[in-house]
Amino acid sequence: MAVYLQCYEEKKTNPFCRYLLAFLDRVNIANANVFGLSEELRIAGGNKYNIALVIFFVPYILFEVPSNIILKMMKPRMWLSICMFGFGLVTLLQGFVQNFSGLLATRFFLGVFEAGMFPGAFYLIGMWYRRHEAQKRFSFFFSSTTLAGAFGGLLASAIGKMEGIRGYRGWRWIFILEGLLTVIVSFFFFFLLPNFPEESKWLTEDERAYVKARLQVDQGKSARERPIAMRDVGRVFKDPKIIVGGFMYFGLIVPAYGYAYFSPTIIRNFGYSPIQTQLHSVPPWAAAFGFSMLVAYFSDRIKHRFFFTIFPICVCIAGFAILLTVQGKEHRDVQYAALFLVAMGTFLSDKSSLECTNLPRRIYGYAGHRVLVQHEPRRPSPSRHRIRVASRLWKHRWDHRRVQFPC
Repeated sequence: MAVYLQCYEEKKTNPFCRYLLAFLDRVNIANANVFGLSEELRIAGGNKYNIALVIFFVPYILFEVPSNIILKMMKPRMWLSICMFGFGLVTLLQGFVQNFSGLLATRFFLGVFEAGMFPGAFYLIGMWYRRHEAQKRFSFFFSSTTLAGAFGGLLASAIGKMEGIRGYRGWRWIFILEGLLTVIVSFFFFFLLPNFPEESKWLTEDERAYVKARLQVDQGKSARERPIAMRDVGRVFKDPKIIVGGFMYFGLIVPAYGYAYFSPTIIRNFGYSPIQTQLHSVPPWAAAFGFSMLVAYFSDRIKHRFFFTIFPICVCIAGFAILLTVQGKEHRDVQYAALFLVAMGTFLSDKSSLECTNLPRRIYGYAGHRVLVQHEPRRPSPSRHRIRVASRLWKHRWDHRRVQFPC
């Protein structure tokens, strides 16, 4: 019967839609640029557009750790909803900027509010699932970026047709409507997002005991009972796999964001119209999602990570090599095919590199969970006894209610 509870937990804690909207609001500036953002704001020459992209990551990096501290002080449901409402509102306001300074300001505050979504979603997953259960949720979480790219291209192709309505250019409507969508969804997530298991009112007392006991066997004390000390932060930097995994991820996330921010411009240079550019940006993202799911399936089935990390990197390198060597609009079909290789390689290899090193599990294991309580062999564990008792109580109550949550 634990399967039914786990399915319902998954519906409540699934961060897929949240991060999809976050990534969509983060990279939709690339779609807006095709419809004339740089020309209207007079930033087409020089590095002003690149500066607007980079300034997002300054607060994004600085506020990730403080955001998770606030998440623990407040309720996750409240803090993540505030972050979602904040970056949705900033995206909406981005549609009204009149100059380069306004674009920089909105991009900066977009980074402030989005800083909490990525680590917060990871942390919340870790508070509900045991470490071996959380891995496939992390994989699905990363795959939302590829769907966000495809979804963004489709939306931009439709919204771009609103050019001139109420005196606004098409690129402004992209920010306004996509930001408005995020703001509206944030109100729903305020009521749908869960808190920590101990605080979730949609669970009965027996069910809360069951969730807490099964996590205590795997992780030790619950999130509310675990203060984060400086020595826990120090352990993160002492683990060589975290250092190596960090450098691997850094080397892979740079081309991934390079593709996300500049692929519409590359496709535009093939000679397509703005609407055709948006539509042609969708298939590489869709192929990346399908390739990611396929490789993840075989990787889990074979229980092997190394090959499935190296192979996507080779695919990515092949794609970039074609783009560097094949020039001219007469070869645009070959160049367009290379974009498929780049998207499929980058957005799979960055996820695979984290899984190969177990980086999310290690980071949250040290800094967030303070794992693991060592149990002496041949000695009965009180935690295991509690989980058996809680499981029996919960199963007995469940059999009487006969409530089933669809998976």
